[in-house]
Amino acid sequence: MKKLLLLFMTLSLMLLGACSMEPPNWAKPAKKHDLKNIKIGLSVSTLNNPFFVSLKNGVVKEAKAKGMTVIVVDAQNDSAKQVNDVQDLLQQGVDALLINPTDSAAISTAVQSANESGVPVITLDRSADKGKVETLVASDNIKGGKMAADYIIQQVGKKAKVVELQGVPGASATNERGKGFHQIADKELNVVESQSAHFDRTEGLNVMENLIQGHPDIQAVFAQNDEMALGALEAINSSGKNIVVVGFDGNDDALKSIKDGKLNATVAQQPELIGKLAINAAGDVLKGKKVKNYIPAPLKLVTK
Repeated sequence: MKKLLLLFMTLSLMLLGACSMEPPNWAKPAKKHDLKNIKIGLSVSTLNNPFFVSLKNGVVKEAKAKGMTVIVVDAQNDSAKQVNDVQDLLQQGVDALLINPTDSAAISTAVQSANESGVPVITLDRSADKGKVETLVASDNIKGGKMAADYIIQQVGKKAKVVELQGVPGASATNERGKGFHQIADKELNVVESQSAHFDRTEGLNVMENLIQGHPDIQAVFAQNDEMALGALEAINSSGKNIVVVGFDGNDDALKSIKDGKLNATVAQQPELIGKLAINAAGDVLKGKKVKNYIPAPLKLVTK
């Protein structure tokens, strides 16, 4: 009898294990024939950054042209707030979600909630680690990181001492820009230190001040966004040193700084285009069309 009971329990566990291995049965998005009066939810990581303001503007402008309504929420770089924001958007009955994640791992639960509700999700600039995302609309961040490293080598030569200002830990843009940069920099340059400044200008200034004190012979810095690059530039100007600074994004302040001969370069994205492409992808998904897993927006290196 004990053997039979043990066999039954073993078979039950095996069946439960097999069930848990099956892919989740997400609800299918409702197919729309007319995009008029469609309600789009847009969750942005922070609107305290000109890049994401431009991204939002691209979404709103294209949605308006198509007769869609957009509800915008600002996560203020708080991953827990962003998850709650997305839940609120779902409660408001949005037809599709556009998410620019603060943290690619933390946003996964919100993406899965949308999946269960049958609301299609499109991510912008950064991806989500888990859950079903229809497409990621973003620049090729790995390529951009390589472009920055190549430019620094051209300016200061091989084996030069450089530092890296990293973005928000866990964000896919942080990981990918760093990956591309290090693929070249670890072989051709001397990266003496990498520190996070959370894509923030003030933190970029403070972190750069500390890095200059710890490494007074730095020759260049790669900042993973323009806000940190501009903050680093303030610290460098205060120190009186001559250090090459390369940013990433191509926001208006950075472009003006390059024109004025201050910032050396930026790997320029097209945030408004990213927003426009995301709305177009959302429309295609709602109409039942297939979209590519990744929709790229072109990059270009901007120098004086």
